[in-house]
Amino acid sequence: MRKTLTILASSFRLTMQELMVNKLRTSLSLIGISFGIFCIIGVLATVNSLEQNIQNQIKSLGTNTIYIDKWQYSGGPDYPWWKFVNRPEPKFEEVNFIKQRCELASNVAFVINDNVNVEYNSYALQGVTMFGVSEEENDIQPLVMAYGRFISENEFSSGSPVVIIGYTNAENLFGSADIALGKQVSVKNHNATIIGVIKKMGTNIMGWDYDQCIMTPYRFAREIINAQNSSPKIIVKGKANVSSAALADELEGVMRSIRKLSPKQVDNFSINQITSFSDQVSSLFSSINLGGWAIGILSLIVGAFGIANIMFVTVKERTPMIGLKKAIGAKRRSILSEFLLEAATICIMGGIIGLILVYALTLILTNLFNFPVFISTGILALAISICVIIGILSGIIPALIASRMDPVVAIRS
Repeated sequence: MRKTLTILASSFRLTMQELMVNKLRTSLSLIGISFGIFCIIGVLATVNSLEQNIQNQIKSLGTNTIYIDKWQYSGGPDYPWWKFVNRPEPKFEEVNFIKQRCELASNVAFVINDNVNVEYNSYALQGVTMFGVSEEENDIQPLVMAYGRFISENEFSSGSPVVIIGYTNAENLFGSADIALGKQVSVKNHNATIIGVIKKMGTNIMGWDYDQCIMTPYRFAREIINAQNSSPKIIVKGKANVSSAALADELEGVMRSIRKLSPKQVDNFSINQITSFSDQVSSLFSSINLGGWAIGILSLIVGAFGIANIMFVTVKERTPMIGLKKAIGAKRRSILSEFLLEAATICIMGGIIGLILVYALTLILTNLFNFPVFISTGILALAISICVIIGILSGIIPALIASRMDPVVAIRS
């Protein structure tokens, strides 16, 4: 073991000396590998970060959560909207029926929303999304408050005129979000007191922009907006260890029972599973990753041929030296390891340059576009592994040729 390490250390020292002597050749060799690693790791890091961001947004909608709506959320160019437009809207009364009949549900909430104007003294915000929610909404989709608190159970049951406000709306209306608490705002001639400010969250995958919204108890919201013309939906969260598919099957039977549909009648509601969004996202990003791999592999093949060509030239240049080494007792594995190590070192150096370029890309995307991009440990390990494999594959033939040389012939050449 110690002898092997000594051989590797000696080979590495010779490798670095050769690379420093032939700086131009080394630099040209690095370009192909650097570009290939940049393509593969850049695409994987960006796509992985984007997927993580979307998956986190999906998780924020509630784990094991189902949306009951008249609309089906799958979308697509062939979306049959005419099948859904005349369906009845979900009703608040159906929430209690679901709680009573659905054994797999842990929480059930009702949500309505509409665009309203929010006024404070002489200031006004136009087109603000107002959410009217029932008691268990925060159990399904927990909100983090920057200031103040969430709506209490008594305020829900009595329909108290209280609101929580999005961070951006609080800044726009009062200049600073921390002074919004306790202020009275007017919404369609109804006064309401601000009891909380939502922490900055952005827009989720459902299109809900919590930063520019207000949220209020459902019983107060229905005095301001028409509940049946405000995209009402029922949100159901399953119990722990209950699959989304099992919950969906039970909810379908419960909703058909609530709406008194005969066995021959089709559903007049849609059961939209959040897990299906996650599966669709994973499938989409798998295809994008394949595209990134295709581009990167082509670049790596070009770089690998470049390194193989340079290794052949290196073997040719060092033929007399190889002969001398073998004449004084150097073994085949020593010669083989020297050239394989040199090829792998070139690839690793190119990979490091590629990773530096990817890191620069992550900084640009994160700072300019406010899109957090990260390079995971798995991607780093993949990059190093690719470099080592490409180095070995590129250098194996030249290294074998060098290790099999006849010392007398090599010295004479």
